[in-house]
Amino acid sequence: MNYPKTILNLIESFKKFPGIGEKTAERMALSTLDMDEDNLNLFSKSLKEVKTKIKTCEKCGSLTEDTECEICKDKTRDHSTICVVEECKNVILFEKIGSFKGIYHVLGGLISPLEAINPEDIRINELIKRIEKEKIKEVILAIKPSIEGETTALYISKLLEGKNIAVTKIAHGIPMGAEMDYIDPLTLEMAIEDRRQVS
Repeated sequence: MNYPKTILNLIESFKKFPGIGEKTAERMALSTLDMDEDNLNLFSKSLKEVKTKIKTCEKCGSLTEDTECEICKDKTRDHSTICVVEECKNVILFEKIGSFKGIYHVLGGLISPLEAINPEDIRINELIKRIEKEKIKEVILAIKPSIEGETTALYISKLLEGKNIAVTKIAHGIPMGAEMDYIDPLTLEMAIEDRRQVS
């Protein structure tokens, strides 16, 4: 016997999440039957609001419900040091550590000629404008150590040559090719503490 169409649709929906296979999607779909009405309504409302309320910060490109995120609005942070990351989830990683007190800039990708991703396809122009406008003294490149990451880091450091700005890169305590979201907090903290000048 097959599941009713409503449950099959829910299973198919859960399978669209990364890392969720048939069996897990099936368990998740069936577990919604045991949820009370309040939890189910909250779950449904949260899913809808993620699409309607969440946008990217006009300054840094991170996730927010306002035009500007909480980090960019925070006057107690060091607004002269900017940490450049590939994705929004990298900002969350650094914030969980709690040792970085500067601001962020999310590129929204990395330069990759093989995938036809050029510098103008990611938020590099916005970064350069911010650096000039906000009087940034140090740019920390917290990008994964891959060919694309190295290409992007080198490109940004070349653009900043002669601008009297320290360009540093997080130390390679992070293994080559590693995904940033799988790195443990201690390794990440050491990597940002041991950052070095980009030559």
